[in-house]
Amino acid sequence: MTDTNSQHAPGAGPLAGMRVIELAHIMSGPICGMMLADMGADVIKVEKIPGGDDCRRFAPIIDGGESASFMIVNRNKRGIALNLKTEGGKEVLRKMLASADVVTENYRGGTMEKLGMGYDALKLANPGLIYCAISGFGRSGPYADKGGFDLIAQGMSGLMSMTGEPGQAPIKAGSPVTDINAGILAALGICAAYANKQWTGRGQMVDTSLFEAGLQQMYWAFANYFADGTVLPKAGSANPTSAPYQAFRTRDGWINIGAANQSNYERLIGVLKIPDIERDERFQTNAGRLKHRDALVEILTARLVERTTAEWLAMFDEIGLPSGAVLEVPEAVAHEQALARGMIVETQHPVAGKMRGLGLPIHFSEGCTRESRPAPLFGQHTSEVLREYGFDDARIRALKEEGALLESEVAA
Repeated sequence: MTDTNSQHAPGAGPLAGMRVIELAHIMSGPICGMMLADMGADVIKVEKIPGGDDCRRFAPIIDGGESASFMIVNRNKRGIALNLKTEGGKEVLRKMLASADVVTENYRGGTMEKLGMGYDALKLANPGLIYCAISGFGRSGPYADKGGFDLIAQGMSGLMSMTGEPGQAPIKAGSPVTDINAGILAALGICAAYANKQWTGRGQMVDTSLFEAGLQQMYWAFANYFADGTVLPKAGSANPTSAPYQAFRTRDGWINIGAANQSNYERLIGVLKIPDIERDERFQTNAGRLKHRDALVEILTARLVERTTAEWLAMFDEIGLPSGAVLEVPEAVAHEQALARGMIVETQHPVAGKMRGLGLPIHFSEGCTRESRPAPLFGQHTSEVLREYGFDDARIRALKEEGALLESEVAA
């Protein structure tokens, strides 16, 4: 751990005392950093001059010109702005990295090396540094130098080949799942490397990618292919291994029913009371239900559209049948379970005012009780952070005059 940590260690959390320098931008890297910050790490986000994180210009732009997309993945961080094309900017970053526990970046391969701050160079000055690189395809292999985005990774990992309804053109998941999963994998790798560092004192390189984050989502599909060469087709919301396990239309919307085993199937038909279905030989076993899924779905839907989603949920809950409404975004945000689990958090932004975001989806018995801080303004904490690294006011002014630093007009 670094000496500077003791001055500004965040509040409660299992990673309190860890200092992270975030050079990452857009989504995967910032999600990694926000998860670490939510768990107590002191995450300092370093943004480029000019412009900062490109995500600052993503829609929607709200009050004061701030980006909601930027704010939702940069909570609980402090922010500084450096021009790494200047000697002063490089000087500041080198000093920060010389005592950091972790640095994260998601540049193309070779970018940090051109600055003289690749992992091999940095570990000489800081053997305990954990260097986490997130990229499109990883830092080895024939695609190591190829750029990548979530759309590309979803396509190349096979995800798009099985998303959507039969006969449709390739469809990506509505959420950028490889970006998000890559950020989670990076945070997991960092925590593992940090645990190892506690024993050995040594850091290491942590390397993950959007492509691998997409491949990881394909467990069931690859299991079928590895077993007997079966390539699972598009099946909408249905499941390739069991039926009925999918979304069904009701009188006023949609409901997901998870009758994924024999006992749950029997619970389902016991409630639906469809004449003769329990004796229909086509549906006696899961294999039969999969083979005749279209016919089964037609029969079940004819019954389910007779009642509302809420009515069916009440009946299914009474017998312990896994089920749930298919919610729109406003309904999911307001759901009592999401609120009870602290998944909707509020911060007070100095420009945009009260903002809502997504909370940490991991809960600890010891708690993470620190009050959430909003995402930083561009350069909001520049002077504050530099003073912690020994830069006096005169040197900070000189660096600003050189164009190496930028600080927001709103005081930190």
